[in-house]
Amino acid sequence: MSSNKFEALVYLVDDEFSVRDSLALMIESTGQAVRSFDSPEAFLDNYDPQQLGCLLLDVRMPTMSGLQLQEELLIRDIFIPIIFISGHARIPDSAKAFRAGAVDFLEKPFDNEILLERIAEAIKKDLTNRKQLDEYNKIKQRLAYLTVREGEVLSQIVKGHSNKEVAKMLDISNRTVEAHRARIMEKMQAECLADLVMMTTHSTIFNIGSNKS
Repeated sequence: MSSNKFEALVYLVDDEFSVRDSLALMIESTGQAVRSFDSPEAFLDNYDPQQLGCLLLDVRMPTMSGLQLQEELLIRDIFIPIIFISGHARIPDSAKAFRAGAVDFLEKPFDNEILLERIAEAIKKDLTNRKQLDEYNKIKQRLAYLTVREGEVLSQIVKGHSNKEVAKMLDISNRTVEAHRARIMEKMQAECLADLVMMTTHSTIFNIGSNKS
């Protein structure tokens, strides 16, 4: 079933046709778009990272297990929310899946209403993750525009150091620190120090600045 990138898509991966067929029909009956695959490899070949959605994934499959696919997705920096389904659930499997970030681990046969609820939660999580990633990328781009010196000043002021303290640590004048601080605020599009602290904290990157002087 076709879907555009602005509408959520449920990817379904299970090697059993009867399971794929029944689940796809049930999910599509709610108006939710579904795309099914008979193997993890087929999913990897067709996955669109720009597509909002979630992954409904069987645990045991012949060539690559669901847990192995989860590991491969993490290696590729693909963080699509995953709901595992299994007819032979084992505690170690579910524990491993949850440690790697799975949304849920459902044992067959499961309640369809619960599955639909988990799918809705997973799609909402993917939307939230994408918004956070977009914000992260914007902050990262702004940080890249800082000079090396501006990055040094920023790293100190977000730690709570005063202009006078920063000037002493970097062996520059207080007026120079003030000038750098004003440019930092402008480049980072920050209204106050709290904005800068939030940006650097949530960006989780402190390779601030480039090779510019």
